[in-house]
Amino acid sequence: MVEKILSRSVRLMFASGVVMGAGMLAQPAFAQDATQRIEITGSSIKRIAVEGALPVQTLSKAQIEQSGATTAADLIASLPSMQGFVSSSASVNGGGGGTQTASIHGIGDGYTLVLLNGRRVAPFTTGSTVNLASIPLSAVERVEILTDGASALYGSDAIAGVVNFVLKKNQKDFNIEFTYSTPQESSKGKTTNVAISKGFGDLNKDGYNVLLAYSHDEQAELNAADREFTKMGGQTAFNENGKKYIMTMTSGNSTPGNVTVRRSDGGAVNFNPYKILNGTCPALNTVAAGDRCRFDYAQTVQIMPELKRDSFMGTLNYQINDDLKFYAETLATKFTSTAAFAAPAQPLGIDLKSKVWANALPAYVKMGFNPANVTSATMNLRLVDSGRRTDGWETNSKHLATGLEGTFKNWDYALGYIFSENKSIDNAVAGYTSGEKLDALMASGAFNPFLAPSAAQKAALAPAVLHQVLDTSTSSISVLNLRASTSLFQMAGGAASIGLGADAMTQKYVDNPSAIAQGPNIQQPNWTDTNVGGGTGALPVDASRKSWGGFTELQMPVLKNLDVNFAARYDSYDAVKNAKNFDDLGNLRAPATQGSKQSSATYKLSAAFRPVDNTLLRASYGTGFKAPNMTSITQPIVNGGSSNFYDCPGPVKSSPLSSLCNGYAEYGLLSGGNSATGSTALKPEQSKQWTLGFRVEPIQSVSVGFDLWEVKLKDQITSLPQSLVFQDKTGKYLPLFSAYYDPIQKQKVLVATLSPFNLANAKFQGIDWDHSYRMNTSAGKVTFNWTGTYMLKADSDSGVPGEATEKSVGRFDKYNNVTFRVISRLSAIWKPSDRYTHSATLGYHSSYTDQVITADNDGSLALRNADGSAGDNVDLTRTVRAYYTLDLQSKVKFSNNLTITGGIKNLFNQDPPLSIRNAGGGNHLGIDGRYTDPLGRQFYVVGNLKF
Repeated sequence: MVEKILSRSVRLMFASGVVMGAGMLAQPAFAQDATQRIEITGSSIKRIAVEGALPVQTLSKAQIEQSGATTAADLIASLPSMQGFVSSSASVNGGGGGTQTASIHGIGDGYTLVLLNGRRVAPFTTGSTVNLASIPLSAVERVEILTDGASALYGSDAIAGVVNFVLKKNQKDFNIEFTYSTPQESSKGKTTNVAISKGFGDLNKDGYNVLLAYSHDEQAELNAADREFTKMGGQTAFNENGKKYIMTMTSGNSTPGNVTVRRSDGGAVNFNPYKILNGTCPALNTVAAGDRCRFDYAQTVQIMPELKRDSFMGTLNYQINDDLKFYAETLATKFTSTAAFAAPAQPLGIDLKSKVWANALPAYVKMGFNPANVTSATMNLRLVDSGRRTDGWETNSKHLATGLEGTFKNWDYALGYIFSENKSIDNAVAGYTSGEKLDALMASGAFNPFLAPSAAQKAALAPAVLHQVLDTSTSSISVLNLRASTSLFQMAGGAASIGLGADAMTQKYVDNPSAIAQGPNIQQPNWTDTNVGGGTGALPVDASRKSWGGFTELQMPVLKNLDVNFAARYDSYDAVKNAKNFDDLGNLRAPATQGSKQSSATYKLSAAFRPVDNTLLRASYGTGFKAPNMTSITQPIVNGGSSNFYDCPGPVKSSPLSSLCNGYAEYGLLSGGNSATGSTALKPEQSKQWTLGFRVEPIQSVSVGFDLWEVKLKDQITSLPQSLVFQDKTGKYLPLFSAYYDPIQKQKVLVATLSPFNLANAKFQGIDWDHSYRMNTSAGKVTFNWTGTYMLKADSDSGVPGEATEKSVGRFDKYNNVTFRVISRLSAIWKPSDRYTHSATLGYHSSYTDQVITADNDGSLALRNADGSAGDNVDLTRTVRAYYTLDLQSKVKFSNNLTITGGIKNLFNQDPPLSIRNAGGGNHLGIDGRYTDPLGRQFYVVGNLKF
């Protein structure tokens, strides 16, 4: 009943929003102090702080607290304008790398520029994507989001917009803040945070301010087994349109191991020795399938990883004289994401003279087969006794910015230097095993892969389990910049202003995979060990590139009610210097310069028109430019892990590679950069974007508006989608397939090589809104604020002739992502007095078409028999229902020194909607954890004490 009421309410609110308008700020721009001079995100010119030509949303400290968010990533993920970002749940399947990102309008995190106090931050690899996990929310004073392209001012990676985290400054108090949040269901997933800060001096009175801050926060893990909607994993039953279905997503890599025997007559036998000898499969997460056992991996994975963060911030602001200020700020963060997914799943070749084959042989003979006819054997093993594969993704970030800000002869100027670095470490915590030690344990008979998991088996396997660093990478930037602005001449509407700026940057990226992550290769001729369950075949990277850019911006108040702004920028990127240059076979060559020099001019023209005092009309048009990431150029051809589940492509079945087909299974991937130079090198991506909107205050207490926007991208750098390559029936992608000797399996396997090219084009279009209504009543002040995004288009062209445009709005697309048609948040704030503040927030994600399951390709969905077992595999196209959450919060200000806040998230304890997708977003099944909150109803309390 609650769901029906919420659904009807949201539809009515959205309908009224389309009529009323979209994109409006909580406070009317026209009521602000006309004497306040600030620097606006999206402009280099300090000017009167009124609503301008570009859509900038500002989240104050009070709004951040009202959201109930405990991390910067959670805060950004809650904004309706954000889609397509990486959440922490992406790391539970060995991906994600422990990162959390921002992506405006679903255009992609690589096109969204994240700044700290208006300054660049080191990316976590070689592009521009920033790991939000390195930013402590407790140190943030406000957040500014520019939802329009800003390449003309900030550079080539601000095509979708800018997110600027503004840190606290000029604080004088000693401040202690404590946060505790726990789900109702259990303590699994609980969050704690402690933040301490102390300021010294008042910049305005004493001429200086020093601020020191430390914070520690933790989030406990949440496992699939902890929630009803995920604990059944690949055996999840559900009803749809009067029919009974069951998900049947299990793995042939099982425990005890399955065996595939190939005979001299060309036939094959598939069996599980344990099942043949014992008549059943072990009860632990396994199901019988004929003579084999299959493993329900989704029952064993995390939904949310364990997170820990320690951060230290220090700032110094010193007023040298009335016209000159020195500043220095530093931020150091250690962030760890401990992400666990299913135990190692590994096909392994069996030596017919080994103890392993001797252990399997009795079952083979019992089946009535002649061992003399066996030509080869492969074991599909799940090493449950080694534990779940667990990565401790550790990120150590340090950020230093220093410089001078001042005025000279009517010029405002700023000279600054930035050094920012991210060091990422992948630690093997559990699950992964040494191939050599595993072989030795099986050869000696100490570990028998055909026995059921037990304490004895776990103890026997323990010496082979890896506890070491798997990979270390370091990304850094050094930036020198100069900016200045001044008034030029008088126009009808006031003084015209100009801004000028230039910056130079050096970017470096070094990746050092461990010896076992590289495995046997030409660089390690005497190395024979491999990482079973993990990646083997990595190669080091050492790349660097220099770039510079210059811009100018002209702000012209043509009339008293018409402002016109023009900005232009020129960027130049050198070719990439590759100190670790490998050929396609893994031979190290002399250092080389790869790719080509890239340069481009971009511009933006915008205008704000106020025909009457309470109405603003605005528009902008601009161009963007994005240089290729360094790894898109220099990354050597390496093992790219496993594909999603696919049937072996028909053209491959008819080729000499047919013997490597393994039915519906995960196949191998190879990936690498495109190091071509000259005219065949990767080109920059180009964009064109525009916005058209209005703001209107029909009465003093109401603010309404629209922002219609569009972004077009061409020459996007991308690899072909897996689904396109593996589901091809024409043979056009057959050249991408090859035989690859896998040193872990010790046999050749089928792989597809996916490398980047300037292939794709995309078009994104939508409407943003931000309505507010304020009223004073006898019971206090009441404010309503409603923000949202309505996506009109999210279309991608792969660039492959004959391939249809992928329309992603409202559906699970071939890239395994969803672009929601509507995301919105409606909040109501009641302030009966200065002491009390109460709020309610309604969040909404619209429904979408789930991943389409087909019986012939997926085989992961079946009709459910009366006894609960799986019947025939079927096709199914279904809709993932809309998702709502209602949050409540109350804040009590006991004194100027003590504030206590309490809240409930997801008041009605809404479960995430069912999704039958089996690709993208981690190994858990039954929901899509990227888009919903699996924690259910949560209670939290925040205490803030000042001295």
